[in-house]
Amino acid sequence: MNEERYSKQIKLAGFGRPAQHALEKAAVLIVGAGGLGTPCAQYLNGMGVGTIGLVDADTISLSNLPRQTLYDEAEIGQLKLSVLSKKIGAQNSATNIICYNTFLTVNNALSIIKNYDLVIDASDNFGTRYLVNDSCVLLNKPLIYGAVDGFEGQVSVLNYHNGPTYRCIFPEDDARQNTILNCDEQGVPGTVPALIGTYQAMEAIKILTGIGTPLSGTLLIIDTLSQSHFKIAVKPIAANCGIAQLKDVYAVPVCTSDVPSIDRTTLNEWIQSGKKLILIDVRTMEEFGTASSLGATNIPLNELAQRQGEIDFSATVITICQTGARSVSAAMLLLKENCRRKVFSLHGGLSLGK
Repeated sequence: MNEERYSKQIKLAGFGRPAQHALEKAAVLIVGAGGLGTPCAQYLNGMGVGTIGLVDADTISLSNLPRQTLYDEAEIGQLKLSVLSKKIGAQNSATNIICYNTFLTVNNALSIIKNYDLVIDASDNFGTRYLVNDSCVLLNKPLIYGAVDGFEGQVSVLNYHNGPTYRCIFPEDDARQNTILNCDEQGVPGTVPALIGTYQAMEAIKILTGIGTPLSGTLLIIDTLSQSHFKIAVKPIAANCGIAQLKDVYAVPVCTSDVPSIDRTTLNEWIQSGKKLILIDVRTMEEFGTASSLGATNIPLNELAQRQGEIDFSATVITICQTGARSVSAAMLLLKENCRRKVFSLHGGLSLGK
């Protein structure tokens, strides 16, 4: 332990060397490298958590920069994990940083989460939150929940010492979920995710070191416009605390009501500029052999759900068909699986010509 580096923490009454040693031995998984995940990772790394796992497969976009201030303009288009791991590695070279360049799925969640002492949910959709929650319940791992809703933020500690789970706060069939918009639809000030991500980091520190009183059994709601803090007591529900297995599917809603589309002119400009594109022609094999498909890969629409693992979603994906109808369905299918994917449908299809 570098006592000079952590001297201000070691001097804290009730913290000291024992707590610092506990952080050094700890392993924390952060699911999401966006507005919540980046400040959380920075502060846990700065305070000396020994191992930090990062799960994300998204790339940096211009609209991320106001609230994900660790990233900059020169890094637009790069994988978030590549940039984040490099920067926090430079911040604290003693940290063991493990990157999982993937989105959390039913197939990988348990195998990833089992290696960590606690999990921080920094995701931005209900499907991932339920998946993280259920995995933590099955593996008996504490979970730090955080979310942002406009100018409001929420934090809670879940599945800790027989406390409530995410499902105890938000039942999956809760109609309120359908009224909550995400950041793309509603908007969010950059300061709120930074605040909530820091709160999540502090809750993790409390659990790992045994200091203070974690927010278990309590949902903290912060209204930044009025600077009001509300605490809502939450009781555990036995059925939610004793699940036996993961569900087959954890639905992720499409981020916008309309599937994004591009016209042929824009597509041609993207191709000429060298932009990293994956073109997927969703026509039948017979149709695919009869007309130009711009060098696309043929994955018929009726095979797309089973074959989407063949697609590199670190690139921008363009779905193509003859008239544009099937490509919209294809784009919607891919976005429903994960709304953070960069997927566009070619408007009008190949019939519009060049």
